[in-house]
Amino acid sequence: MTTVLDILDKGTAYLEKRGIEDARRNMQMLVAHQLGCTRMELYVRFDEPIDDSHLEPLRLALKKRGEGTPVQHLLGSIFFRNHEFKTDARGLIPRPETEELAEWLAKNVTLSDGARILDMGCGSGVLGLSLAADFPEAEVTLADISTDALDLARENAEFTGLKAHFLESDLFTALPADQTFDLIVANLPYVPEAEEVAREVRHDPALALFSGPDGMDLIRRFVPEAAQRLAPGGWLAMEIGIDQSSETEVLLRAASLTDVLTVKDLSGIPRFPIARKP
Repeated sequence: MTTVLDILDKGTAYLEKRGIEDARRNMQMLVAHQLGCTRMELYVRFDEPIDDSHLEPLRLALKKRGEGTPVQHLLGSIFFRNHEFKTDARGLIPRPETEELAEWLAKNVTLSDGARILDMGCGSGVLGLSLAADFPEAEVTLADISTDALDLARENAEFTGLKAHFLESDLFTALPADQTFDLIVANLPYVPEAEEVAREVRHDPALALFSGPDGMDLIRRFVPEAAQRLAPGGWLAMEIGIDQSSETEVLLRAASLTDVLTVKDLSGIPRFPIARKP
């Protein structure tokens, strides 16, 4: 008889041997998902036998996780802020840092009813849709160059019941020339092309990761264009990579934006450049 604790212990050891970080938590997530309970509920079910109907799906998921398939893809969803979102290979797996940016904006930005929000490079839509929840009276637009990512974002809007407009666009090319926004957010690709990324990250679309030799190509295009699309007093907020804050701040000031600062993430890395249009 295989119990919940047995499968947790054996699965954890299997993942550890294959170099999976936080192996115990990963195994807890897989087992909880298979049993339809929370990770915390597993603690009171340690001695419960696992039916054979659950074992084979668990073995398959465990094998894929050991080969580097992200646990989020195996579960099919992720919690971000106050909602559960679908996640798969069509879009970048939402990172905790992006959630920090969403929380900072919810606490520090005030928008009037009818304000316009743009999530440029929206991917799966978690950032823009979270802002739609935080600013329910705003008009939110999610834009991305990837049709696959936009399809996933639309599914997430339907899945969560949050409302937004969707637009396929290479940065601002498909937007009306006179359209402006009160808040523009962007988590654009910022990884240098030659950089070796973690095994799990390789499951993300390359289009959502890499941006030129130093990772700054798209950011250099984006900042001056975004500055032109801000309404007076509008906010621009971004997520960037390590060691990119100094150049990004220069770009923001060169675009005549004010109140420029880069907020650090919980690891102390300057991660979120913020600026406003006078």
